[in-house]
Amino acid sequence: MSKHNFQSLQKLLKRGELRTDAATLETYSGDKWFAVAQPEAVAFPRSTAAVSKILKWANKHQVPTTARGAGHGYVGGCVPVRQGIVISLEKMNRIREIHETDFVAVVQAGVITADLQSKAEEKRLCYPPDPASRANCSIGGNIATNAGGPRCLKYGVTRDYLLGAEVVLADGTIVQTGGRTHKNKTGFDLHRMFVGSEGLLGIVTEATLKLIPLPPFRAALSIGVESTAMAARILGKVFQTGFLPSALEIADHFTLQAAMKRTGSNMFEGCEAHLIIELDGQEPSVKSELRALTQLIREENPHFIKKGLGNEGCEKIWQIRREFSYALRDTGLTKLNEDIVVPRSRLEALFKFAERLQKKFGIPVACFGHAGDGNIHVNVMIDKSDPQQEKQGRKVLDALFAQVLKWNGAITGEHGVGLAKMPWLDLALSPECMGLHQTLKAALDPKGILNPGKFVPDARGR
Repeated sequence: MSKHNFQSLQKLLKRGELRTDAATLETYSGDKWFAVAQPEAVAFPRSTAAVSKILKWANKHQVPTTARGAGHGYVGGCVPVRQGIVISLEKMNRIREIHETDFVAVVQAGVITADLQSKAEEKRLCYPPDPASRANCSIGGNIATNAGGPRCLKYGVTRDYLLGAEVVLADGTIVQTGGRTHKNKTGFDLHRMFVGSEGLLGIVTEATLKLIPLPPFRAALSIGVESTAMAARILGKVFQTGFLPSALEIADHFTLQAAMKRTGSNMFEGCEAHLIIELDGQEPSVKSELRALTQLIREENPHFIKKGLGNEGCEKIWQIRREFSYALRDTGLTKLNEDIVVPRSRLEALFKFAERLQKKFGIPVACFGHAGDGNIHVNVMIDKSDPQQEKQGRKVLDALFAQVLKWNGAITGEHGVGLAKMPWLDLALSPECMGLHQTLKAALDPKGILNPGKFVPDARGR
């Protein structure tokens, strides 16, 4: 039974903008992580004004309110653990403008990332951030988690492309932050304060995003090697020689075996690790760099080097990479996907440490991801039907995060804290740093209605 009476809120909104039926509540109870909690109502605003009305009402009545993008997060960030209202921004999905000479896009928060990229490319422009779920995730969700992807090695993450934002604060106040110029030093960098804030400080309803010229040509190499040590050595040589690929990905033996089983391909036979290196730019320079890079890698005697030229050739190489996550699910084990980050110099050590964890605890650990910036998806593969394995899985994560932090790494590089990473937050953030988080939270959301129950408690400890 609902704790709150939503009749007065219903009167403030248009027909269909607030629903309380059981099917809707169940659908909006979680994301791609394991935790779920049913809200009491789900709102589907179509405008910033409607979001403002909802938050004014929620703030007045102290109703917990959780913003939701497309629901493709991996840490339970949009799970409404205190029930109340879920505000889904999926209906706010208009691309308001793509300006070819200002190199700017203005979009509502519910725009799907791949849709923006496609529309920008029609105008020979590029929006670089490319999370793996870009065909399903939304710009608002990307901002909430500061999403990245393979191309962030060369081009940066969501934060680097947010020029301005329309934000609704906890009390319903609408604030325009930043602007549409590529440089702006007027006051604090307020719009970026909401990047990665996971909906705890305000709700971004519209974003002004920087675009860049679309690189006219791309090429990629697929490289099979005998060890992760060799893969790390190749990575080091690539950077030491002065190359800056647009993407540089790595995968370990367990991941490759699962991918071969899923696809029926034997291309990774005899390989302990795999690299994908992509270049982009003008066609003559890309082809010249590709030749030099190929020669550099051949000096390491890899098992194979395969080339992909142009969009079609590159996509063939990336297709197998996109199967990795599904291939791990095909094992029948539950994949605890941890998006840790280590300094580049620790990459080889990370893979060796993952092997030691696997041997010590008897649980498979599969690693793949963005080698170029040290952001590796360490997947702890457990049998959920075995209670002992669940306990062992927690021990693996404890050891993993402790070691990553000892190396001056981070417990999350893309997915955010949400609910999944909360048990290790005290290790990752000092009391002083957490205190600063709480100060900001109290200033912008004094009643603690925005996404309560997550990693920053309100003044009352909720």
